[in-house]
Amino acid sequence: MTAPGTGSPNGGAPRRLVVLRHAKSAWPHGVPDHERPLAPRGLRDAPAAGRALDEAGCRPDLALCSTAVRVGRTWELVHARWDPPPPVRFDPRLYGADAAALLDIVHETPDEVGTLLLVGHNPGLAELVLHLAGEAAGDTLDQVRLKFPTSAVAVLTWHGPHWRALTPGAALLTSMTVPRGA
Repeated sequence: MTAPGTGSPNGGAPRRLVVLRHAKSAWPHGVPDHERPLAPRGLRDAPAAGRALDEAGCRPDLALCSTAVRVGRTWELVHARWDPPPPVRFDPRLYGADAAALLDIVHETPDEVGTLLLVGHNPGLAELVLHLAGEAAGDTLDQVRLKFPTSAVAVLTWHGPHWRALTPGAALLTSMTVPRGA
């Protein structure tokens, strides 16, 4: 993983799709699902996810986020210490999207983006990871199949001239972690 702007959009360097499920959300009575805030655990775990991404050299060139309140707050806490933060796009299509719809959105990514971060919801995110991963390091596919909990981060790598070339089974799932805050 690289710092923003250093991912190679061609020339043989792998592209990375980093998939982050939003941090743990609260369930306040009477609050619509789209408007749910983060729970105290989510407020602790989201910064831990940001630290984990940073320590792994996984700052994205672009972040795509659902418009749900819990996703926006997760993103704020993830990138809070990154200077400068990468560009972000909030896309309402990510809310409730299945794997096929998520892949369609990923296909729209500009070619100059080497590392893309997708922040959204399950079950679509886990389905996308399983859909794209033709191979995996260690038992990471089994981990995703078993559970893709809140704040989970999956990193998929693949070689391709542009994002439209990403197809099912073409990526390597290099890691799956669940950062937790103190």
